[in-house]
Amino acid sequence: MSLLHASPRSRRCCLSLACALAALVAPAAHGQATLAAPSNTETVAIPGEALPAQADEAIEAGLELESLGRWSDAVAHYERALRVTPSDRRLERRFDLARLHSNLERRYADSSFVETLKTLAHREALELHTELLAKIESHYVVTPPWTRLTRRGAHAMLVASRDRAFQGHHGIRPEAERVEAFRQELGRRLVDAGEVRNAREALRLTSDLSQLGELRFGVPASVWTMEFVSAAAGGLDNYSAFLTPGQLRDVYSQIEGNFVGLGVELKADNGALLIVRVIPGSPAERAGMNAGDRITAVDGRQTAELSTDEAASLLTGEEGSFAMVTIESPEVDTDDVAYLVAKPVDGAVASGQHRTLRVRREHVEVPSIEGKSILDKDYGVAYVRVPVFQKSTSRDVEAALWDLHREGMRTLVIDLRGNPGGLLTSAVELADKFVAQGNLVSTRGRSDGEDFDYRAHRAGTWRVPLVVLIDGDSASASEIFAAAIRDNRRGTIVGDRSFGKGSVQGIFPMTRAGAGIRLTTAKFFSPLGHPISKVGVDPDVSVTNAEEKTPDDVLGRAVEVARQQVAMR
Repeated sequence: MSLLHASPRSRRCCLSLACALAALVAPAAHGQATLAAPSNTETVAIPGEALPAQADEAIEAGLELESLGRWSDAVAHYERALRVTPSDRRLERRFDLARLHSNLERRYADSSFVETLKTLAHREALELHTELLAKIESHYVVTPPWTRLTRRGAHAMLVASRDRAFQGHHGIRPEAERVEAFRQELGRRLVDAGEVRNAREALRLTSDLSQLGELRFGVPASVWTMEFVSAAAGGLDNYSAFLTPGQLRDVYSQIEGNFVGLGVELKADNGALLIVRVIPGSPAERAGMNAGDRITAVDGRQTAELSTDEAASLLTGEEGSFAMVTIESPEVDTDDVAYLVAKPVDGAVASGQHRTLRVRREHVEVPSIEGKSILDKDYGVAYVRVPVFQKSTSRDVEAALWDLHREGMRTLVIDLRGNPGGLLTSAVELADKFVAQGNLVSTRGRSDGEDFDYRAHRAGTWRVPLVVLIDGDSASASEIFAAAIRDNRRGTIVGDRSFGKGSVQGIFPMTRAGAGIRLTTAKFFSPLGHPISKVGVDPDVSVTNAEEKTPDDVLGRAVEVARQQVAMR
């Protein structure tokens, strides 16, 4: 998740890239239990699960995923483990290896990238790399680690030479001896090069090693250079990344809140794609898909035989085209209205707990708010869920507030659970609706141009008491809003500690190949100066993660707090 704010040279955001696809493939780690809140917060005693296994057990399980070629699952697994056992060097190495493989598979499942490779000359690839390194040098949040980035590029070449997707696409026979000889030669070249002191030296070494790859495998040097391009961007931190032309378009679509697809959010789930959320009004909703269903095949191809990215890419396509999607439901009730409607409309064919749906890809509008309602008329407890911060969020919430006001709102619950972030300006604008004065958030970067202090304005401020719901999936822009409300003592935060993603990313389009780069340019801090990165926002009322916990448990606690607010006025 990245945090975005419009600027003349770049756009800065906190959205997951794939949200603009037919499906959002979310890292599974973002849905896991977080550590208990500090003892100075009120804790609701809901029994919890045991913490995940220690690092050695996590590595053993991760190696099993690696052996099966399930790289996206391995990334999610190692990310979970690192949240419990941070800074374990073994886990960090396995995590980075899994990221290299997963990102490679994602690129080669992306038709826009594959088409680019067909016509990209080595000179053009080097020019693209030159531009990328220049942007890193100018805008990255800290001084770029040139030696580490270049060595990661060499590692990416070795990973590619061993990766089945890369081998299959370029016709490389998996010969262990040749790959081992290549590994040794790369190592010697890196030792001879020594420290890489600047972008110019990084580019020169990239060119030399790319030509070595062409010599040893017969794969064009431009292809190997693109591995360096991706590795350099992705090696800066977990949020910076090279963007293929398709991914860049997806980012912009997500900012606008619309895309062409089915309208589901997904995450990897043991060889299947788990539906995390179905967007209201989408083709998926009309077809009878539900959160909790698992996609097991697309157009007759079993997801268990595909990488997560390959499976997700099958769901994308042109507007008006159809996808045959086989889903497995926890329980299929053939008397259910959604099932009965889906069968004649979308061609559903049921087989036990499996259904195959013919779903039309359409233009999907992602709502910036959901669930607007009065939960308790006696106390005037109003509710609205903000699933993502996009351009229209502030305007849509304002309209919802007036509707709720006319219906008797006396206190408001804003639900940010599962919200991965969005536009920085959108989060600031929403916080400004409820905070009359003071600081809302501060950003700090390597250059003065990245240092901003966003302050509240008294005009248009709503005085209604607030309860803000967060969880371990609330990240970035969600954390900006929650911290602004908490530090300004404007409301009560209820739920779990948030994700802890406290950095700002800029989206920079490239002049070559229609590609782009997502680049960390600053870190952000709460109004009281507290860092968010790797720390998160602690709730005032902590409802700890537990096997028995349901969304209604957390929401019920929020409603209790809201009633208390009304009673105390």
